[in-house]
Amino acid sequence: MFHIIKRGISTTTSLSGKKNFRKFLLYNKRGTRIFKQQRAANPDLYPDMPIDKRGVRDTGVTIDGNFVEIAEKIPELIVPNLEGCKFKPYVSYKAPDVVQSEFTSQDLFNSVYAQKIIADWKSGKLNDDGSPMEPSAEEMQSAEEAWIKARKTGSDIF
Repeated sequence: MFHIIKRGISTTTSLSGKKNFRKFLLYNKRGTRIFKQQRAANPDLYPDMPIDKRGVRDTGVTIDGNFVEIAEKIPELIVPNLEGCKFKPYVSYKAPDVVQSEFTSQDLFNSVYAQKIIADWKSGKLNDDGSPMEPSAEEMQSAEEAWIKARKTGSDIF
């Protein structure tokens, strides 16, 4: 009988099925509840095991060992009151697509100033140079005031 020499390929790992648990990162999972409470109260006791916050930002700062809350850093969820709202939360896929052209400076002028200018022209309330005799609050603003007002929160017209 002839023995044929063949090359074999082994598909098993070199560890023979043993797992390397050092590569599985288990943040904040080591220890009992009492250990975690002690570590949270005094993090200097275990410097080799820091408390991992997993991307959550602090809502304050530590000054001289005391944690000071900063109200501006606390997230605030503003939810409208939907009582009596006739709309449903579902939008059907059969709803028609809304196509709207770009809102240009001409559109902005027409929506804000045009009606007042036409009304002043028809009633004869324009000076010889075209300026209004009775200017509105928007017409009396300087360029800097209008620029600041346009960049304030909630200043969107539409």
